[in-house]
Amino acid sequence: MSTHFIPAVATLLAAGLVASCNQTDAASVATDTRSGAWRPAPVEDAAEPSEIVANAPAEAWRPVAPDNLLILDLADGGRVAIELAPEFAPVHVANIRALARAGWWNGAAIYRVQDNYVVQWGVNASDRPLPQGVVKAPPAEYDRALTGLTVRPLGFPDSYAPMAGHASGWPIGYDPDSGRAWLTHCYGMVGVGRDLSPDTGTGGELYTIIGHAPRHLDRNIATVGRVLSGIEHMTARPRGTEALGFYKDEAQHVPIVRARLAADIPAAERPSYEILRSGHEAFGAFVTGRANRGGDFFDVPAGGVDLCNAPVPSRLKEQD
Repeated sequence: MSTHFIPAVATLLAAGLVASCNQTDAASVATDTRSGAWRPAPVEDAAEPSEIVANAPAEAWRPVAPDNLLILDLADGGRVAIELAPEFAPVHVANIRALARAGWWNGAAIYRVQDNYVVQWGVNASDRPLPQGVVKAPPAEYDRALTGLTVRPLGFPDSYAPMAGHASGWPIGYDPDSGRAWLTHCYGMVGVGRDLSPDTGTGGELYTIIGHAPRHLDRNIATVGRVLSGIEHMTARPRGTEALGFYKDEAQHVPIVRARLAADIPAAERPSYEILRSGHEAFGAFVTGRANRGGDFFDVPAGGVDLCNAPVPSRLKEQD
């Protein structure tokens, strides 16, 4: 049993984009000359993030490939859509695809709900034979080479990484000196349950973050994706009363009717999602807006934002 592992208005965009460029310019990150500490530098009248997203042009969005979209249908009628990240954990993602196509999670369950931490699901049986093609001991895909990624720096300090930002629409930490990058444990991100090292997990047991981002898990577990929709079907569950939030008995389990890749769902029934491109200027405006909330509610713009408080926008695309 894996118990350790432990996410268009031209003038509107223009105003936000200028602010975004200034905000991510290293010269604009204020430093307190008295103490040498970083100090926020608020941007006045930054565009509202929701307005930026609503008015982002079509080219600002990228489609989620059907082969990278895992759909969980729960026995109580809930549906959860998960985007997979093969750019960061190719072997684990290949395992997840093989497991889905073999029906591994059909009849499995959500069996762990730990408050302010994670929801975990899977088969939770170490003696069940793995489907053909599943790598039993994947490599520790906890980080990857920075080379090949186009990174948009967040523009603000991070407590868990030398640098933080976004690449290919994913939140990442990275280290320019070591040349490594990794996905971060933000709300809604999905990881692979595993036992103690050197075990890396097969992907047969997965979890998603439902609380304050446990970034200490970064680079210690294979992070393989994020929940795009249906997170409420995870977060609204009763908390487990046993150690680590496990349910006391199977009567509390939430059955998974089936888990499929969108690529294996008939085209007429297949959900389609889009992600705001992190390399697009609209995304820069979005981050600036998240860092400098204003409008009628906020009196004082923060002038900074945590990586996990700038979640990459996604949307369900309407059928043509």
